[in-house]
Amino acid sequence: MSNAVFSNTYKLNDGVSVPDFLLAIEKLVKEYVSKQKGYVSFQLLVEGDTWADSVTFETMDTLNAFLELSQNDKNELAEKFYSFLNFDTCKSNIYSVVQSY
Repeated sequence: MSNAVFSNTYKLNDGVSVPDFLLAIEKLVKEYVSKQKGYVSFQLLVEGDTWADSVTFETMDTLNAFLELSQNDKNELAEKFYSFLNFDTCKSNIYSVVQSY
C-alpha cells in the first residue's frame, strides 16, 4: 500500500505572531500528531503570506483514522494551532502517494 498525505493551505489571522504560531504547530506535531498510528512525517511550508502543511501517514486507513480522531478529539494543542488560522483561506486535500524518489 502507498503512503497517504493530508495537505492544507491557509493564511494566518491578522496580527498573529509568527514565532508563537511556529511554537504552537511544533508542539501539536511533537506531542500529538507524531504519536498517532501510522505517522511518517510532517512538513510546514510558506510562500509570502500563504502557509502550507502536509502530514504523511503509512496508509490511507491510518490517515483516515487520524482524521476521524482529530474531528472527535477536542485537543488543546490543536485548538491553539487553529486560533492562528484564517479559516476563510483554508483548503485541504488528501492524496495517495503514487511514487517517491
